[in-house]
Amino acid sequence: MDHHQLEPDLTAAEGAEGAGPLAVLAIDAGNSKTDVAFVAADGRLLGTARGGGFAPQLTGPEAAVAALAPLVAAAAEQAGPALAPGAPVQHLQACLANADLPIEEERLERALAAHGWGRTVAVANDTFGLLRAGTDSPRGVAVVCGAGINCVGLLPDGRTARFPALGQLTGDWGGGGGLAAEAMWHATRAEDGRGPATALAGAIAAHFALPGANAVAAAMHLGELARERLHEVAPLIFDCAAAGDAAALALIDRQAEEISRLAWVALGRLELLDEPTPLVLGGGVLAAGHPLLLDNLTQRLHTLTPWAQPRIVTAPPVLGAALLGLDRLAADGLGGGPRAQQRLREAYGSPAAIAA
Repeated sequence: MDHHQLEPDLTAAEGAEGAGPLAVLAIDAGNSKTDVAFVAADGRLLGTARGGGFAPQLTGPEAAVAALAPLVAAAAEQAGPALAPGAPVQHLQACLANADLPIEEERLERALAAHGWGRTVAVANDTFGLLRAGTDSPRGVAVVCGAGINCVGLLPDGRTARFPALGQLTGDWGGGGGLAAEAMWHATRAEDGRGPATALAGAIAAHFALPGANAVAAAMHLGELARERLHEVAPLIFDCAAAGDAAALALIDRQAEEISRLAWVALGRLELLDEPTPLVLGGGVLAAGHPLLLDNLTQRLHTLTPWAQPRIVTAPPVLGAALLGLDRLAADGLGGGPRAQQRLREAYGSPAAIAA
């Protein structure tokens, strides 16, 4: 008999009396955007909503979590009668950017629990969500290169490999925000004569319709251009690199080096360098599929981590949080097993992950 047939086909409304709906509330909150989703125990996607970035390091955990309330309400309204109005779902799984230290995860977990959205609540760094989206077993390494950069690894016995991921203070380099800042550094120095000429200067000026990169910097400093628009510079790096600009090519080369080195260190910490291991890659910079970056990265990984099995995840990151939530339901005997997980993957247009 197919083992999938043994899995109970539970729906969101079948929770035990007083237990709330048998469903997961999945939250993926990144630096630039936040997604929430309600998912039934059988894997049906019930309701979704999207909002802006998540910055508890700036606003505090309680305020950052409170800002999620309109998104949760919008997704619940979309789910409609599949959810009991006002009742907590069985489990809330949040994969959050800027939850980089254990104390930050604990504070955010308490803040989420205080809202009563789920009977149980779990918080993990958003890179663990990426890892789960790209695997079907708790074994592998993930590197996210989106607005920022981070890496995690996981073994079935619960051992992890992590980095503080606090930016330049802890040795991080790159991601969309970091690349954009580096491009501005090269462009402004080229304009004022401190650095060599680069096509980045003209590209940045043209993109923002200002006289030069220094004018862009001044406009952001004065609030005439939103600082959040700095990320728009990152794609210009790839345009200039494709035309042969030396500064842009150097930035892409260094980004490939940083990604490969993160993977190498994490695999080494988990003693996985000498055996086939999933290496999940994601985030906007990697998911964009720029050949100049991916070809460079592939060559570096082949040298540093020849046994790694790289795969790029382009599905919305909230998929990983939802799959972790279904894992929790499955562990408690409440559905959420392989059939439900496959149904959810199909809802997000994501192929089945290769098991580790």
